[in-house]
Amino acid sequence: MGKRRIIFDAAMLAVYLAAGNPAITGIPLHEYLGFGAFVVMAVHIALRAGGPPGRGHWGRLALNAVLLVSLAACVVSGVMVSGTVLPAFGLYATGYFFWGPLHALSAKVLLAALLVHLVLRSSTVWTWIRRHRAKVSVVEDVMACEEATAGGA
Repeated sequence: MGKRRIIFDAAMLAVYLAAGNPAITGIPLHEYLGFGAFVVMAVHIALRAGGPPGRGHWGRLALNAVLLVSLAACVVSGVMVSGTVLPAFGLYATGYFFWGPLHALSAKVLLAALLVHLVLRSSTVWTWIRRHRAKVSVVEDVMACEEATAGGA
C-alpha cells in the first residue's frame, strides 16, 4: 500500500465525514460535498472492487456491492430531497415522504458498511505504518551514527 493511496484514502474519509455531518457543514455544503464524495467513492470502489482472488474474495465483493448500492441510494435520495442542488437547476422533486426515509436508511447502511470496510482494512494500514516507522527509525539511526562519527573525527 503506497503513500499516495494512504493519503487519498484518508482524504476521501475526511470528505465523507464532513459530508456526512450536515449539522456542522450546513445543508448546502452537505449536498455538494455529498455529491463530490459520491463521485470519488464510486471510482474508488470500482477500481478496487474485489481485490486479488483468494481468501475472502466473495466477502469483499459483497461488501463492495453493499457500499456501492447504499452510496448510490444515498446520493439519489439525497438529490431528491435536496434543498440546494435541485433548486439551483430550477428543479423540484415530489415524494419527500419516500425519499427522506430512504436517504436516512441508506446513509446508515453506508456508514455501517464503511465501518466494516475500515475494520477489515485496518491491518493493512497498521502494517504500512509499522513498516514506514521502521524505515524512519533506520534512517534516524544512520544519521545519528554519521553525526557521531563526524563529531569524533
